[in-house]
Amino acid sequence: MHELPIVKQLKEELQRVEKELRIDVPKELQKAAAHGDLRENAEYEAAKQRQSFLQARVAHLSTRINTLTSLKLENIPKDSAGFGSKVHLDDLNSGEEVTFELVTPEEVDPRNGKISVSSPIGKALLNKKTGDEIIIILPSGKKEYAVKEIHTLHDLFFRKPDR
Repeated sequence: MHELPIVKQLKEELQRVEKELRIDVPKELQKAAAHGDLRENAEYEAAKQRQSFLQARVAHLSTRINTLTSLKLENIPKDSAGFGSKVHLDDLNSGEEVTFELVTPEEVDPRNGKISVSSPIGKALLNKKTGDEIIIILPSGKKEYAVKEIHTLHDLFFRKPDR
């Protein structure tokens, strides 16, 4: 069974957050409580707030990991753009080549071409194949692209190494 790289990253973050929640925050609470009156103890209040934040983060990370591990990777297209694909496009107006990678919300990094599948460009790219033309209406204006090349999730992460 293959695991998405983002799932490994989220699991590692979950381990760090759980360690802080179980080990570091209780020590901070104990140290702050030793100062006396808890009603006007800023250190204690800060530690309690950090504890609440970490509890919420653990819940969120657990939910995301469960959601991503339940994805049926075999349902992601192998011959067209889908989640995890890297899509190389030719801008039909400027002739410039642009590359987008369709990723989860945790991985979004527009400066590096990582966009959400639910973004306007991401939605327009879904199920496109090499040679398809795409028109995307954005706040900055209309963009026209031709799909030059697609590397799917299966190509990028799950290809068996050549022997």
